[in-house]
Amino acid sequence: MIVFLLTVAASIAALLGGLTALRSRKWLSRALALTAGLVLGLVCFDLLPEIFDLSLSQKLNTAYPMIALASGFLLFHIFEKFVPIHEANEEQYGPHRHPMFGTARAAALSGHSFLDGLSIGVGFQVSTSVGSAVALAVIGHRFADGFDTTTFMVFHGNKLGHIRRWLAVVVLMPILGGLSTLMFDFSERALAIYLGFFAGFILYIAASNILPQAHSKDFSRKSILLTIAGTVFMFIVTRFV
Repeated sequence: MIVFLLTVAASIAALLGGLTALRSRKWLSRALALTAGLVLGLVCFDLLPEIFDLSLSQKLNTAYPMIALASGFLLFHIFEKFVPIHEANEEQYGPHRHPMFGTARAAALSGHSFLDGLSIGVGFQVSTSVGSAVALAVIGHRFADGFDTTTFMVFHGNKLGHIRRWLAVVVLMPILGGLSTLMFDFSERALAIYLGFFAGFILYIAASNILPQAHSKDFSRKSILLTIAGTVFMFIVTRFV
């Protein structure tokens, strides 16, 4: 039940991001600055310690989850070069606008969204604390996914009805991803490797998308302080809560 509720929260965050795209980008910048700190804190204070603990208890060579981490980072870097999922500055697309580009990006974000929900479910298979920390970081960047879907499709001239349908898909996919984990259990060795992959994936998203977007329109002390606050908050949550 908790997995379902948290994936619903992630979906609502994406919906709010889509609605915000029609109003003000300033709020997105602030939300992303905070999310960048949450992601950094999640990886440093929760995922990596959990990976090493699992590896030690299962006598798993830590090189394997670290290979998975590097693979997750590089895989999404390569994938994003072929299908742009996130861009901090949309003006670089210049005059090359076509609804097909908006649809392709929305489809890519849908797969990304399923993985987000899957990661929440897998996190709870490790422990409640890991699942909760993963959910918090996912919910934070889901806001950006909803915003990106709407903004990019509007930019490329997609019709409003088409945009709404794809936004609905992006909103629903985390729920499907989370529910899918109720049908199978990972072994602890597999969990360690998957958590490494997920850590690489969200580190790439943070470095290539979240931080650049957070500071592209609103580079200020407030944004920097929000990023620091997100990191400190995640440290407190994972160490003491």
